[in-house]
Amino acid sequence: MDPESVDAVDRVPHGSSDDPDVLDLSANTNPRVPDGTGSVYESALGSAGSYPDDGYPAFRRAAAEYVGCAPESVVPTAGGLAAIRLAIGVTVSPGDRVLVPHPSFGEYAREVRLAGGTVVSVPHGELLECDPDGYEMAITCNPNNPTGGAHPPEKLRAFAERCSAADTRLLVDEAFLGFTDRPSMAETGCTVARSLTKLFGLPGLRAGFAVAEGSALDRLRTARQPWSLGAPAAAVGAHAMRDAPFIEETRRRVARERAVLREGLTERGFEVSPSDAPFLLCDVGGPPDDLLSACRERGVVLRDATTFRGLDRHVRIAVRDRDSTDRLLAVLDEVR
Repeated sequence: MDPESVDAVDRVPHGSSDDPDVLDLSANTNPRVPDGTGSVYESALGSAGSYPDDGYPAFRRAAAEYVGCAPESVVPTAGGLAAIRLAIGVTVSPGDRVLVPHPSFGEYAREVRLAGGTVVSVPHGELLECDPDGYEMAITCNPNNPTGGAHPPEKLRAFAERCSAADTRLLVDEAFLGFTDRPSMAETGCTVARSLTKLFGLPGLRAGFAVAEGSALDRLRTARQPWSLGAPAAAVGAHAMRDAPFIEETRRRVARERAVLREGLTERGFEVSPSDAPFLLCDVGGPPDDLLSACRERGVVLRDATTFRGLDRHVRIAVRDRDSTDRLLAVLDEVR
């Protein structure tokens, strides 16, 4: 992080509501968690009186099996965003240029600026067509937040090869990839950031990891804070990543419920973007302030997507369960 750059950087808005009395469709988290999560957490809490094993062997083995890489390539972090910050921090120096997609997760540009780097913003759908030569880093989100679409694997791998040839570090944020059956980029030589927040419904746990190889991996290992993951988070994370039936059931359920939600939104006049993620981006035809307020008054919270660069009449809606979809559609019928 570049101290001289910090004062010029703002916070980035995010979804989620702390109000327990509303239906929160602004945060893209699974409403379910793997069976046995509570007991694993309670068991691990008993060991929290001492520092965890900083090598995190069980967590790293589970993460390696989960994404298909060697355990030695896994760097545990307190959430996917911590992995993103670490990857950018060990790569970007003041003045370095970084390819950043838009609309996309706002923390990419923020972290680049905190490091003193220069953000070169390009449309998300055009990023893989860019020439990476002359950039210190390129960043992409797969599937992309907030649009929901995933890159074709062959195009992403071809871009990774061009980045490698240009000596440009590619960072792929795979926070939502677990909701799909697409392969991870973990063994391609680029840097991957993974979050356990979304798929496993544990946003407050703060567990994630980075994957890299070679000198990039060495830098991540060196710069990682000691005890970067609490013992309960490491234990629950390893448990969750090994629950293959839970992952498969979640993928099927989200695909099914996403289709139902899409149909309902389309019938009500929304233009809905294609999505491989647990959310849908909707063009509501104009500024969404009145719609957001009307829904909030009726106990349903949507994500104001106009905070993403390039969007001025959009909301993002999380895919949950059938009851949530029915309630949202009933509210939309009432307010539109």
